Formats: sequence, C-alpha cells, structure tokens
Amino acid sequence: MATILVTGGTGTLGRILVDRLLDDGHDVRSLSRRPHTGRERRGLRAYAVDLRDGTGLDEAMAGVDAIVHCASSPAGGDTEAAGRLIDAAKAAAVPHLVYISIVGVDRVPMRYYRAKLAVERLIEESGLGWSVLRTTQFHELVLGVIKAGARSPVLPVPVGVRVQPVEVAEVAARLAELVGGAPAGRVTDLGGPEVLGTAELVRATLEAGGRRRLRVPLWLPGRTFAALRRGGILTPEHADGRRTYAEFLAERAGGGARR
Repeated sequence: MATILVTGGTGTLGRILVDRLLDDGHDVRSLSRRPHTGRERRGLRAYAVDLRDGTGLDEAMAGVDAIVHCASSPAGGDTEAAGRLIDAAKAAAVPHLVYISIVGVDRVPMRYYRAKLAVERLIEESGLGWSVLRTTQFHELVLGVIKAGARSPVLPVPVGVRVQPVEVAEVAARLAELVGGAPAGRVTDLGGPEVLGTAELVRATLEAGGRRRLRVPLWLPGRTFAALRRGGILTPEHADGRRTYAEFLAERAGGGARR
C-alpha cells in the first residue's frame, strides 16, 4: 500500500478521507495547522504544518507516494499555500497530486472560487502527475449557512438560487479511489442527487431542528448572485451522489453515526 499525505487532515472532508485511506490499508500522513488530538490509529502520522509558511513541510513530504490537497481557506492564501505544496512535492519527486475543487469555480465570480481555479491551474502547470475533482456543496456547509442565518428571528432566503448538496463521505470515497490510481487530470464532476431551491433547503433545515423563523424572500443583486441563479454551482448531468440532504438531516436529528 502507499504512503499518502492529506493536507487539511482535520477538516470536514480531511478527517473522513484520512479514515477511509487507513481503512484501505494505506499509511497516512495527516497535515494540519492545528495539533491532532484523539486520532491515534495504526498507520496514521500527524504533522502540524502551516502551509502559509511551509515550516515542516519537507519533513512531512519525504517518502510520500501521493498527496490529496484538501486544505483551503476562504480567508485567502490558497494560491500561495498551493505553490509551497507543489514546490515541496516536486523536490520530493511525488508522482501524484490530487486536488479537491468546487463545481462552478470557472463560472461564479467569487474571490474564493477564483482562488480555487488559480490553484487548479498551478497544479495543471506544475509538471507533476495530477488529478482534480470538482464537487458541489457538502451537506455540512448548507446546514452551517442556514443555521447561521437562523440565529436571527427573521431569516432572509435568497430568491432563485439552487444548490445540489453532496455527502462528504461519498466525496472522500471518490478521492480515495483517485489517489489510489494513476494521475487522471480533470475528472468527472461529482454532484449531489438533488437540485434544491434555497426555500426548500431552509424549510427542511428549520423543520429538522424544530425551529420557527420568519422567512423573507430576498433578491440579491450583483454578478455573483446572477451566476448562482443561472445554476453556476450545479452539475445536474453528474448527480451521482446517493445520500440526500433530507437523509443527512434525519440522521443528525436522530443522533445516528455517520455511515
């Protein structure tokens, strides 16, 4: 089995991916800015490395067979971090770099999306073997955004915006498949099984949490929301995910463990 480095190994996706790779028999190096606690497993080595300055990266990279780059920050710095990762991977002659990106990075003019697209291009031009997977929004992200809005008794609901939530464990499974194979370039997008309007998502989330809020339809101006209303973050032709947002909510409400 291979030695695989996962950046962002303590994040929403990274934690599940690390466990999946360990279950598959790989030796895994989990890289994160924050110290790892409570994750002792055979075959797992944790590295506290901040890609913003790269300290300790060369040590973590030595002897690695492949990388899955999950670390990302909406606050900025992704392109610089990716540049450091790529330089270290080239110095260590790592043959395969897998990157998780987002459906719509080339269609929606958000700063974060532009940074993700720039990272894709850095990887494509790096000279490394590479694979890039774009997915739609994780269930956890949709839930988090709605819960943040529900802190107020009045909850604005953007008009005309649709989302295609996907199960993070299914994304992790696809990444594990990719990193276990040969570099594949830009692979087929992975979207959730359903395209849902924001009103549907908000209603389902509030009902699952037993909350009542005054919901106010809101038309948001600007190029970003125009792109969202055009379906810029959707990939209905690749609705290959299986677990629905309703199933995700039901499991959380019931206190069930992740599959």
